[in-house]
Amino acid sequence: MSSSSTALRELQRDLENKANDLSKLQKDIAKNHQVRKKYTIQLGENELVLKELDLLNEDANVYKLIGPVLVKQDLAEANANVRKRIEYISAESKRLDASLQDLEEKKYSKREAQELMGRMK
Repeated sequence: MSSSSTALRELQRDLENKANDLSKLQKDIAKNHQVRKKYTIQLGENELVLKELDLLNEDANVYKLIGPVLVKQDLAEANANVRKRIEYISAESKRLDASLQDLEEKKYSKREAQELMGRMK
């Protein structure tokens, strides 16, 4: 009787560990979505800034906010900085998408393993 009791406790412990792993994956997925949303907003803002910069004449005054101070900036430099920012944000978004896909695959695998264990009972 004690061997079946031990086996049952071991199975329960294993299920708890798998449930904890699944919970951690779900938290990581939620965090990924939150960061991805932030990057999406930043990308939209920077694309809007780039459109506004493209409307300006070459001799237009452009200012950059640094802390509480507006500092005059060359239009070409401002344009280049915004383009670099857009490239960076796009690259980070792609990295997050790949990470999310990996997390979703792991979650799916763990769920299938849990369902299989549940059926074996």
